[in-house]
Amino acid sequence: AVTKIIQLLDTLDAWIDDIPPQPTPQRFGNLAFRTWGKRLHDTLPSLIQSILPQHIPAQTKSLLIQHLSPYLLTSFGSFVRMDYGTGHELAFALFLCTLSLIRVFPFPLPAKSSPPSSSPEEEDLTKTRRLSRAIALLIYPRYLRLTWRLQDRYNLEPAGSHGVWGLDDSSFLGYIWGSGQLRDSSTSPTSILLPSPSSHSHSHSHTTHPASTRPTLPPTNLYNILINRIHQIKNGPFHEHSSQLYSIAVGVKGWGKVNSGLGKMYEAEVLGKRVVVQHIPLGGLLEWDAAATSTSTSTISTANTNTNTETTTTP
Repeated sequence: AVTKIIQLLDTLDAWIDDIPPQPTPQRFGNLAFRTWGKRLHDTLPSLIQSILPQHIPAQTKSLLIQHLSPYLLTSFGSFVRMDYGTGHELAFALFLCTLSLIRVFPFPLPAKSSPPSSSPEEEDLTKTRRLSRAIALLIYPRYLRLTWRLQDRYNLEPAGSHGVWGLDDSSFLGYIWGSGQLRDSSTSPTSILLPSPSSHSHSHSHTTHPASTRPTLPPTNLYNILINRIHQIKNGPFHEHSSQLYSIAVGVKGWGKVNSGLGKMYEAEVLGKRVVVQHIPLGGLLEWDAAATSTSTSTISTANTNTNTETTTTP
């Protein structure tokens, strides 16, 4: 299943080469992105069918395609506004979630009764971890590279950007998962991703490369991948164009605390913001739980307040 989804993303990536940007000047996004989106819309049934298990009956497949299509269609940006943001990233996460619900990702089911030994439980836990890592470290990075190409090729606007005060113009989940990768690290402080002061020195600007002056983390670390992307597309001092990330790096001690704080921030700034989630299609496989929404309102409000004090300091 993981391989099939990566192949699907490879197919979508190849379309970018087939559909060049329109040469005429355009202020907000390039209209060729809508051409790419129309091709996605027209081929969604066959794309989704290619990742569904073959044993599923045809009638059931048709129904599943109907439910899955809106999530995948929303995962790459708005073809009306020609922008991309964390709401579209959330749509892709929900697409993966629905694939888990219909057993495309064969996560072990909870045991109905306690087994006589812990071995089956340990095997299930190992399988769950292996599959979760594959989704986070193989599928998600491939998705990121595709969305970056779309943004760069078609000049997509950031959707709902907070500017220099936001965490990231387009991504969030990678910071949560990436800090989770480092939770138990005792050798990688949160400041490890800060660029060297010399990288912004005029006297060294012609000989110093920002990528070589930053301390090294594993290339598979998602936090590191997203920080490197920021350095590629933004100019100027890191503390000016990415104040939230800078504040986390200098003011929060320990990746466990960063991970916890970012989780609360995601609930408050993404899941808790109507302007972000209003375009997410719900119904069918994923239903809106109004009761849970009403009881979690105060929790989200508290998380928003706590996040500001827990994960940020004044630069």
